[in-house]
Amino acid sequence: MDSKIEILTTVKLAYQPDLYKVVDALNRTLKHDDLMFGLALDPEDQDTAVFTIYRT
Repeated sequence: MDSKIEILTTVKLAYQPDLYKVVDALNRTLKHDDLMFGLALDPEDQDTAVFTIYRT
């Protein structure tokens, strides 16, 4: 069974401590639409978050 994950877009923004709550809400709400959301710190700048939207 092939599982292909496609990156739709990536956005860099200023890190805020509660950003993970938005990503969690999006993942819970839109998982049935084959969408997944990710959040990570930029490895080169710990004050920048990288928000990614995937199609699963």
